[in-house]
Amino acid sequence: MPDTTSATTRTPAVGTLASVSVQCADTNQLADFYRQLLDGTEFFRSPDDAVIVTDVGGVYLTAMRVEDYRRPTWPAPGEAGIIHFDIAVDELDGPVARAVELGAVEADAQPQPDLFRVLLDSAGHPFCLTTAGPD
Repeated sequence: MPDTTSATTRTPAVGTLASVSVQCADTNQLADFYRQLLDGTEFFRSPDDAVIVTDVGGVYLTAMRVEDYRRPTWPAPGEAGIIHFDIAVDELDGPVARAVELGAVEADAQPQPDLFRVLLDSAGHPFCLTTAGPD
């Protein structure tokens, strides 16, 4: 009989991750930003453009329009509604320049700029381009 107290014991999944949803005011702008940044493909768009789902490398990103959307602040502690992506890159300068070209802005706070760069997408969500990763 297997040891059910083991740290490696896994329970059956309820489901699989289908999408990461990001709230914004302009779904077209945000979906296009991530589609171009990650070379994705648009998969679904609602008739009123309230939801756009983009396949970005096997993961779906859903841009969802919300009324009275407010940009998140970073690095304000406890701020609701913040999501964060870490995007692995081989080097930083070229990818940062491309992200800015697509509409991102570099965040004022850059804790370790030689290891990762914090940027804000077109809706104000922080994300990092990073060269850190498993060896």
